[in-house]
Amino acid sequence: MLKVLIIDDEEPSREAIRILGDWKAIEAGEVLEAGNGKEGLDLLEREKPDLVLVDMKMPEMDGLEFLRHVERDHPNLFTIVISGYNDFDYTRQAIRSRVVDYLLKPINRQDLNQALRNAAEVLKARKQTESEFIDRNITLNLSVPKLKENIYLSIIERNVKVKNNEAYLRLIGADDPDKRYCATAVRILNMERITEARFKQESDLLRFAVTNVINEFAEEGFQSFSFSNPKIEKEIIVVHTLSGGIVGDIGFRSVHFMKKVVSVLKDLFGILAVSGTGMPVQEISKLSESYEEAEKVVDSIDLLKLDGVSGFVADARVDGPKEELSSPSRFSQLRAAIEAGNANQARGVVQDFANTLRGLPSLRLKDANLIAKKLVRELGELAQGGGDSNAPLLPEGSLRELGIREEYASFEEFEALLLKAVDACFHRIRSSVQADKSVAIGEIKDYIDRNYFEDIKVSMFTEKYFLSREYLMKLFKQQYGYGIHEYVQKIRMDKAKELLENSELKIQEISEMLGYKDKNYFSKAFRNYFSLSPTEYRMKRSDG
Repeated sequence: MLKVLIIDDEEPSREAIRILGDWKAIEAGEVLEAGNGKEGLDLLEREKPDLVLVDMKMPEMDGLEFLRHVERDHPNLFTIVISGYNDFDYTRQAIRSRVVDYLLKPINRQDLNQALRNAAEVLKARKQTESEFIDRNITLNLSVPKLKENIYLSIIERNVKVKNNEAYLRLIGADDPDKRYCATAVRILNMERITEARFKQESDLLRFAVTNVINEFAEEGFQSFSFSNPKIEKEIIVVHTLSGGIVGDIGFRSVHFMKKVVSVLKDLFGILAVSGTGMPVQEISKLSESYEEAEKVVDSIDLLKLDGVSGFVADARVDGPKEELSSPSRFSQLRAAIEAGNANQARGVVQDFANTLRGLPSLRLKDANLIAKKLVRELGELAQGGGDSNAPLLPEGSLRELGIREEYASFEEFEALLLKAVDACFHRIRSSVQADKSVAIGEIKDYIDRNYFEDIKVSMFTEKYFLSREYLMKLFKQQYGYGIHEYVQKIRMDKAKELLENSELKIQEISEMLGYKDKNYFSKAFRNYFSLSPTEYRMKRSDG
């Protein structure tokens, strides 16, 4: 008998799936439920379900984050994605390469049961299979791409001995002595911008779309298979294969292929990508060397040659500048300007540095990335200065919490990024120095006490008081013994008990007064907090 897990924060949606699903037909002996991805992971570890239906939009942990955990820790688990968004025409096919199916809300009985039948048939075949290799091979749209990805990654990372894994190598065609190989590293320069504009801030969907564009292109005898680099957020790895010919042919065709791909990504989605292709190799075991060269090639692309409106394809690396790109004296000037409260002087230091970079013969992407990270790190250290161990920290190596995208597709955008970083950090540092933190924490508590029924987010307070999220949460807990979210929950539950004393108020009315979206959600929260439902609490009080 199969065990199924439904993960959705809306109880009516879970109930609809229970009612519409033909569980008897797929021989499902148990159907479990979870209200968010975090609860779902706990149940997954404890109950070991065969199939999971997961909603994409949930509190605590959404569907995308849940799928990332599954991909890493449970790669053979069957999942069906459920989403309320119907404007991702390309996404349906993109996600299918990683999951069994993709269903849109409101759930259609026919679509749901067809997806369940498909999953059940493959699961049944899996349980009847004795060979692990055949077991993984029969899963078609789910396991084969993922298995190929794992094999290629293992080879690239040198975690597998090729000669000892002939069965798996047959799956990727590496048992053909006439095969030639080549690797390409693709970096997406405007990923955050396009994710926000075209993919509803779902970066995983953008990556799925990119890999599908690459994988769907094919030429006679020449194939390309791509997947996200788990270690570099904005990178896609492409493995090219060619049957026959001399080794050098695949290098030429790979570069030509990537020029076409980079152009199509720009036309379809507005994605600006740069790619670097490594040297051709004749043995699959040498693929790691080709990829390492591809990394060096893409790292060495000259930022000064990028125009911000088109991508770039490179097949050979260039050396970086010989001179030091930053110096202690320049940071000392920046420190002095910030400590003096002189924003224009601080900008002037960075502008002068940018002018120096602009005058170099070349500026590699790798060097530009290091410069940006070093600037943020040094500004963060400055924010901790003065011997105050409780000073609010700037986000480590990240500008996202300051509302700045960490991406650029031209030197002009890179220069603007440096200036924005200094501006944002300057105001954060100066405001933090002047803030009366104890007053701020008291005001936050007062706001929650008065507005507990609203959708309260920590970001509301970080922006108002110029404090980092981690530092703000730490101060609040030190002063009141609760985290901010815990305190909101406490106030709501205390108020709930008070309102339940009034027998004239219905549970639905109380739920709305407390800011819950429906009474079922409120009832669940109340039970979790007090170990009994609102109705049981009210009856207990009346009996007393």
